Amino acid sequence: MHHLETDRLTLRSWTLGDADFVFDMYSRLEVRRYIGHAPTVMQERDEAVRLLERWSELQHPVHHVWAVERTDDEQLLGALLLKSIPASGTGDAPSGDTEIGWHFHPRAWGHGYASEAAARVLTHAWDAGLDRVVAVTNPANTASMAVCRRIGMTHLGQSDAYYDTVCELFEARRP
Repeated sequence: MHHLETDRLTLRSWTLGDADFVFDMYSRLEVRRYIGHAPTVMQERDEAVRLLERWSELQHPVHHVWAVERTDDEQLLGALLLKSIPASGTGDAPSGDTEIGWHFHPRAWGHGYASEAAARVLTHAWDAGLDRVVAVTNPANTASMAVCRRIGMTHLGQSDAYYDTVCELFEARRP
């Protein structure tokens, strides 16, 4: 159900066997620099295992966190997220909105993988009945903003509605 494909990519569920890749990706400041208030990198492989366990507990008919890999050689490239986004000022309480996001390993940057995977997940969201999906980026994260635009999202300006911080807000609506 949560297995998706594009011309070049396979989006699949994560396994604990992916922990080395997840640790390698999230231990890099260039990957983490725009995530959260005070970006921190993973220090220990156990953090990757715990993250994978949290992702596997996300049981939802539409929301998921996918491992993105190249179909031809099964090389892991990154993560594609479709999940509930927390509202500002509520702890981590859900806002009622669904967020799309992506984190890719630096070796996968610049090949269009994030746009290709994100476009496929938006199609999944529409097929599943969602009417609206949002994306938020750090105002300095021009690469993610470019992905938002490439997949047809509309820039709504800055917003502090999510994650207790000011982000650039994008939205996509069901065609």
